Amino acid sequence: MLGPAGHAGNAIGHSYGKKKTTLSVMGAKELSITTIKQEPYTMTKGSGGELEGYCIDLISELSKKLGFRYKLHLVKDNRYGAMDSSGNWNGMIGEVIRGEADLAVASLTLTAVREQFVDMTTPFMQTGIGFILRKDVGSEESTFSLLSPFSTDMWVGLLIAFLLTGLCIFLVGRISPSEWAEPDAEEHSFTLLHSFWYITGALTLQGAGPHPKALSGRLVSAIWWLFAVLLLACYFANFNSMLHSNNKHVSIKSFEDLANQDVIDYGTVEAGSTMLFFKNSNNPVYRRIYQHMERKKSYVSSMEEGVRRAQEGNFAFIGEAVSLDLAVARYCKLTRSQEVIAMRAYTIAAPLGSPLVKNLTIAILQLSESGELTYLREKWWASSCMGGDGDHTSEALRPHDLRGLFLLLGLGLGVGLLLALLELLSKARNQAKDGKKSCCSVLTSELNRRFGSGGESAEQDTTDKSKA
Repeated sequence: MLGPAGHAGNAIGHSYGKKKTTLSVMGAKELSITTIKQEPYTMTKGSGGELEGYCIDLISELSKKLGFRYKLHLVKDNRYGAMDSSGNWNGMIGEVIRGEADLAVASLTLTAVREQFVDMTTPFMQTGIGFILRKDVGSEESTFSLLSPFSTDMWVGLLIAFLLTGLCIFLVGRISPSEWAEPDAEEHSFTLLHSFWYITGALTLQGAGPHPKALSGRLVSAIWWLFAVLLLACYFANFNSMLHSNNKHVSIKSFEDLANQDVIDYGTVEAGSTMLFFKNSNNPVYRRIYQHMERKKSYVSSMEEGVRRAQEGNFAFIGEAVSLDLAVARYCKLTRSQEVIAMRAYTIAAPLGSPLVKNLTIAILQLSESGELTYLREKWWASSCMGGDGDHTSEALRPHDLRGLFLLLGLGLGVGLLLALLELLSKARNQAKDGKKSCCSVLTSELNRRFGSGGESAEQDTTDKSKA
């Protein structure tokens, strides 16, 4: 594929209006550039065999800045480059070393071994190692799945709301004269135990009498019933969504989780930099992953095969996170691990001592500073999964999701207690007026009677009278 500088077929149709700097590189020689087919870096466009993708656009921009002509070809063995036991390199790195190509432009990872045999430019993209798998394959049935619609914080909040409401019903029943008119003569129906039993019945949409008679008690009860009905509606709606949603919570979230199970097979591209990372790692978890892949021979020949096997199910494909993000954006049933390890970078490879490297490094930095690399990333990683079966996400509800409901309950409890105190204050004022006593002394005496002191004093007075 011919690509003279500024060739319209390679132009990305986007300019930031910045004056381009042209640097001289090896005169007017036509550069031979090797690449490898991998979405979205290098892809075939239509039936004519023309190439397109992130790396094709990157080459075009570099050729404009540096003023070189180039010819693109795909690597013959469809490999990135690794050294065999005899010391020979295959893939794109091998072509650069043997002089079959002047540059290798692809998602080529910068490694210490490769740097010894070729010169590599400053990175044009940063990434790390992650893994993808089907959402439904990675999920496991939990013994406590009935608790999954609400988060742990939510359950703690509900427990606190339950305890506060039960205590409020108990206090209102004690304070309100309409609820407990004669503490010395009548038995109090709303004990602490009955208060909690009463609000528990409301949670199951069942009655648990006796019911409050005072306005304050009825207000607290009504607010709690409303809270319970709305809470149950949210619970069952989210529970139903989780049952029918394909976006389940993945139980395998890290490489340690992957290594500690043997239900799901996993692998990576054979002889790639990701495989070499696990092979050379001293981390026991990563060593176990490598030993598993060696024992099961679960390697794949290409990124495309790894994505296909992950889609088929019961397989986790380990690879570069930035490439896996594209697969997740294209295929809605896949999900990528949150954990990303071994941060690395993609660079351009050239023969040792090549005068191209310095100029290419400067041009890549200019593209990065101008925002061109960010634009290319957004252009080729655009999600095509809109409206698909992975568009909807079901997550456990958290307290802030229902903060309005909790605020309503708190307001209702506060108003209920205030009404009960006002009822008691009104009674104390009437008694003080009739008995020509201080309102505060009557109110204090009434509170003592309702919370035990008065009852004990009355019992003591009765005993003294009987002795006399």
